[in-house]
Amino acid sequence: MKKYRFLSLLLAGLMALALTVPAAALEDPQPHARAVVIVDGDSGEVLYDFNARQRMYPASITKIMTSLVVLEAVDKGEIALDTPVTASAQAVNLPLGSSTADIKAGETLTIQQLLYCDLLPSGNDACNILAEALGGTTADFAARMNAKAQELGMKDSHFTNPHGLHDPEHYTTAYDIYLMAHAAMDNETFRTIVRSPSFTIPATNMQPERTIYTTNGLLGSWYFTGYLYSKAIGIKTGNTEEAGRCLASAAVDELGRTFYCVVLGSEVVTDANGNRDYKHLSESKRLLEWAFQNFHRITLLNQDTEDVLREVKVSLSDEGDYVLAQPVGEISATMPSDYDPKQAELIFDLPTEPIEAPITAGDKLGTVTLKYEGVEYGTLDMVAADSVARSDFLYTVQQIEIYWGKWWVKAAVIGGVVLILLLILYIAVLRPRRRRAKRYSYSGGGRRGSGRSNYRGRR
Repeated sequence: MKKYRFLSLLLAGLMALALTVPAAALEDPQPHARAVVIVDGDSGEVLYDFNARQRMYPASITKIMTSLVVLEAVDKGEIALDTPVTASAQAVNLPLGSSTADIKAGETLTIQQLLYCDLLPSGNDACNILAEALGGTTADFAARMNAKAQELGMKDSHFTNPHGLHDPEHYTTAYDIYLMAHAAMDNETFRTIVRSPSFTIPATNMQPERTIYTTNGLLGSWYFTGYLYSKAIGIKTGNTEEAGRCLASAAVDELGRTFYCVVLGSEVVTDANGNRDYKHLSESKRLLEWAFQNFHRITLLNQDTEDVLREVKVSLSDEGDYVLAQPVGEISATMPSDYDPKQAELIFDLPTEPIEAPITAGDKLGTVTLKYEGVEYGTLDMVAADSVARSDFLYTVQQIEIYWGKWWVKAAVIGGVVLILLLILYIAVLRPRRRRAKRYSYSGGGRRGSGRSNYRGRR
């Protein structure tokens, strides 16, 4: 029995030791791309950044903005999803090698069908048709795209066309693409389209019923096989020689967390057996899964956080010399698995001088800010945990002290003292002298009077 007890104690000790071992530092995923950003879609926190704010060519990821501008016009009533639009010859006249939805000149489709053609097979023809339907010309439509980009805070983006074919003045960044994608995913129609592996277009005036497929291999296998990702919910691919292989993607896990990943400037790698690895797909899948496994939503600060309560000095109370200050609310963030709460810095802004009673529980006394690895994650109000009553006696004494501390009162007192001293000086020194002087003057008059006593009248 003693042997088993020893083994149990040994095991418990080893477990305790294991729990005290600090978590290993989060490793860099080292993406195979020119730029990458991973963002928590619920909070907007950047989880990973690799050249995320470097200007690059977006290729067909541009079509996210194209669709966003069109859907905004739908919401404003400028156009409707069921509005029929006829394709012009100019709109379907594309450079050799362009991605297309095979729309014919003179063919009529609805705005909604054109959005599917725009976002699933990445049809440049559909983009031109949408631009003409809304803006008149592609240049006018590009101006609306740029206005929307400014509205979204896309500081390093500029669009010259609705489809993303290369233009030196047509650029954006991985982070700006996230802003654009996140805004677009707020639209239910957009969200439904980009999540669809395919879409069937009913027969038109020029073509029979046909099915189009997404170029996003995380959602469908029509164009690419072996990349399906069960958590994926969109969004858009892009590819030109100048831009490389690109993908803006979004995924949701079983906990309901939504992460966005933007991969720009990746490539196709062929192994010795001739198998191709489309890195914009495989890297997006790998990076999203890496984020889900290594980042967690946790509470960084609330009233239960260790060493967050503070004493604030109190005056005018006979109930105690201080009141306890505690934070109200909480600060939560998506943090890496190696987050160490002991390394978090709490920065307090509280009164250093005593505050006067009365104090009511919940009164704001100051603030506390949480900082970790040089990043501020938020600020909470510090409030009084309890009420503190004011002592009438101490308050009265204070008011008396305040009254007598006023300059004009002091001046009046000093003036009064001076007057009293002068009066005393007058009574004690000056007045006796005057009396003596009067007595001297009266004695002289008597002597003169004795001489006048012999006067007997005029002669």
